[in-house]
Amino acid sequence: MTGASSAAEASSLHRYRTVDVPVRGGELRVGVWDVPDADAPTVVLVHGITSSHLAWQFVVDALPGVRVIAPDLRGRGGSNGLAGPAGMRSHADDLEAVFASLDIAPTLVVGHSMGAFVSVAFAHLYPARVTRLLLIDGGLPLAAPEGLTTDELVAAILGPTAARLSLRFADAGAYLDFWRAHPAFASDWSPELERYLAYDLVRDGDAYRPATSYETTADDTVDLNTGTLMPEALAALRHPAALVTVPRGLQNEEPGLYPVDHLAALLAAYPAVGHSRWEGYNHYTVIMSASGGAAVADLIRRELSA
Repeated sequence: MTGASSAAEASSLHRYRTVDVPVRGGELRVGVWDVPDADAPTVVLVHGITSSHLAWQFVVDALPGVRVIAPDLRGRGGSNGLAGPAGMRSHADDLEAVFASLDIAPTLVVGHSMGAFVSVAFAHLYPARVTRLLLIDGGLPLAAPEGLTTDELVAAILGPTAARLSLRFADAGAYLDFWRAHPAFASDWSPELERYLAYDLVRDGDAYRPATSYETTADDTVDLNTGTLMPEALAALRHPAALVTVPRGLQNEEPGLYPVDHLAALLAAYPAVGHSRWEGYNHYTVIMSASGGAAVADLIRRELSA
């Protein structure tokens, strides 16, 4: 059986829907991939800083028999209209509302990029909700210079990823053309990626813009890098946690978010965090490609069985 048909068969076992969960300031959009077995395990997936729940489609396709729940974080995707400040505590509180509203038993929480930081904060603030943590290229302190202004910090970490938030596009086709030139997806363009990107657009007068605002991105970037919650959460980490890092970053550049020396210091500082380095991926394709999604799904199954 080919990889494509395997993915299609796996996806057919899920019934996809979205629900809106009441949270402070409005409603949070949540993607749910149900499975027929009422006793199937559930995993909660948390996306990155300018992303949405559809970033996880390749992972979902490789998880037949697992119920998957993935929110659009406050200020992103279908949750882009939520009022109120962002920040790791706000996102963690929103996750708690999702767990309560959907009656999710304690389970594995998986975060990618900023979602990994949100997952660590959530496990710290609501420890009874979490059994284990899986952190994909995020969750431990980044190698960001100190003493930068907000704009400088955002540019240092996100670069063109943040700059695109100020751009406007005539339609979905123009937005897809913009991304086709992106070095991260040069070898991994797919229909799943096109669906994810089209979902990101919202109306802005006669044009379209990415759902995530620059202001929200800046608030979250500052909070996860300079706020007090993340150091407190990591210092008190009590759940089994596994970290996956990749060698290439948001522009397919080396060394990526976790340079080797910086990563070595982190692993020495947090020896309870298990680590795997996955070659051949960048910050996006580790979850947003067929092979990356399958590898993450394999790890999720192992973590669910642990």
